[in-house]
Parts: sequence; C-alpha cells; structure tokens
Amino acid sequence: MRYIFKTEYDQDIRLAKHGGHVFWYGLLGVLLVGSPWLLDEYWLAQLTFVLIYSVVGLGLMLLAGYTGLFSIGHAAFLGVGAYTEAVLSGLGWPFPLSLAAAAGLSAAVGAVVGLPALRVKGIYLGIATLAFGFIVEEALARWESVTGGNAGKHVGPIDLVFWKVESEGGFYAVCLVVAVLSTLAVANILRSPTGRAFVAIRDSEISAQSMGIHLAYHKTLSFMVSAALAGLGGALYAHKLQFISPDQFNVLHSIDLLLMVVIGGLGSIHGAFLGALFLITMPQLISLGKEFLPDAIAQAPGLQAVVYGVVLIGFVLFEPMGLYGRWLKVRAWLQLFPFYRQGMFKRQKSFQKSDRLK
Repeated sequence: MRYIFKTEYDQDIRLAKHGGHVFWYGLLGVLLVGSPWLLDEYWLAQLTFVLIYSVVGLGLMLLAGYTGLFSIGHAAFLGVGAYTEAVLSGLGWPFPLSLAAAAGLSAAVGAVVGLPALRVKGIYLGIATLAFGFIVEEALARWESVTGGNAGKHVGPIDLVFWKVESEGGFYAVCLVVAVLSTLAVANILRSPTGRAFVAIRDSEISAQSMGIHLAYHKTLSFMVSAALAGLGGALYAHKLQFISPDQFNVLHSIDLLLMVVIGGLGSIHGAFLGALFLITMPQLISLGKEFLPDAIAQAPGLQAVVYGVVLIGFVLFEPMGLYGRWLKVRAWLQLFPFYRQGMFKRQKSFQKSDRLK
C-alpha cells in the first residue's frame, strides 16, 4: 500500500496528495476535454447530463454527506435555478450574469429552508424539506405570468455575449467548466475550517458546539451552498432541455437526487460523480435488459422504480459506503494482494459508552 511521508504542513491541505493523483486526474481531464471528438452526439449528450447532475450532487453531498442534513425536496432548488435562468435569459441577460443570479436566488431560498434545520433533524427535517418541495412545485405551477404555469416555458441557447452556444460540443464545454469549478470550490470548502465544522456537526452536534462551532450559522451556510450548486445545475438543466415545466421538479426527482448521492457514496466528492453516472446509465441498462425479460415484466410501468428500489436496498444492506466505498475496497485488495485477508473489510459494530448501558 502507499504510505505518504509528510514533511510539511502544506501536504495536509494539498488537493493532489501524491503523484498518482496528478497522473490519473490529468488523464481523466484529457479524456473529458477530448470527449467531443471521441464520442458521438448521443453519448456526448449523456455525458453532459452526468456533468449537470454531478454539480447538483456535489451540493447535496455537501449537505447530506458532510453536514448530515438530509433533504427530500432538493429538486425545488433545481427548479428555482432553472426558472430563474429561463426568465433572465429570456430578458436578454448574458449567461454569466443569469447563472450567478440563479445560484444567488437558490442560495437565498436555501437560507429560508435551512431555518427548520436549526430546530429539527433526522426524519423531521426530511419532512420539512419535502413540504418545501411541494410548495415550490405548486408555486411554479400557479405563477403563470412568470413561469408559464403547467404549460411550461421555453429556454433559448446559452448566450455568452461573444459566443452563442448552439452546438452539443459547445454546451458540453460550458458544463465541463462549471463542473470543474464547482468541484474545486467544494474541495476547497472541505479543507477549510468551514468544511471541518460541517464534518464535526455531522459527527456530533454536541461535541461541535462544545468546541465553539456556531451550529445555526454553519447549518444555514451548508443549506445555502448546497442550494446554490443545485441552482447552477438547474440553470444548465434548463438550457439542455430547452423546455421546463413544474412537474419536472417534483418529489420523485428529489428522491432520485438523494438516491444518487447514497448509491455514489455519502461523504465523498467522487461519490457525487459516480452517483450521477449511475443515475444516467441505469435507465439505459434497464432498456437493454428489457429484451431478455418476458413481455409482462418488460412492459410493466413501474419496472424502473422497482429496479431502483432493489438496487438501493442492496447498497444499504451490503455496501453502505456506495460505489466509491466498493472501489476503495477493490483498490485496497489490489494493493494488498496476495496478503489480503477474508474478513478485512467486515463491518464492526461500534458502541458509544452511553449505548453500552442500554
């Protein structure tokens, strides 16, 4: 296995811990930049969706995976960003300004939604965010003078003042830049005192408060940053589909987003991207698998929901760390081979002192 001998304090906060990170991430960057020339238009469009959902997943990962605050209405922030972008781009705003406004308005709404997190947590916080999702969906449907109501709203191509992005490759490049900048922003937040405060709140609110961490401030900040990233993803989502309606941001979409970060691996930036890849590729795999199933099952309307549920239950029971956790185990097995032990990764039940007394 690789052991890093640290000789300076900067090594603790360095993004690339060793040369292997530089090589593999550099190779990934080259492949992503070259994707418009390596992939056909359909698969490039699917990769674009992966990048869009990754931006949203980074926000939800920061909230749920690192701060421990679950949201079941996160699609509402996606909708706020999408409709803000649709309205402002229709008024002739350049894309950088409208994108910043979408993120800012979503962050402001996130601050309001974060208020219940100051008093409730767990399932009660989930219920509060779920109620907010219903409220936003209904507001988008009723505010017809701005959103177009249930008839929906058309969104034009991205206008960068000096360049009107109309090709699939150009839009992919914009999404790639936004995804890279969002990833760097989240990575820098997590290695800062603010990110360490988020993790402390997730692990134990009482311990975090005893160390002087302001719970209300950091919980609200986590909601705001998470909502801002969802707003960025919503703006790109609106331009990608070029037509949005309130039913696209319902509670089922929120559950898909939560499913994405859980299956990707809570508490890891990699998990947001792996979860987005799962969310986009799973419908394709289900469509391919229908050819080998009986017609009664293949044509069933709830097949995709059943498959998603089975996969989620399987991950919760057998791989709670998600896809990224599975990759960590595979990597450790490869590094330790042939000295790998059978029970090395077996989960051990740990108890707090108070739990032992129950």
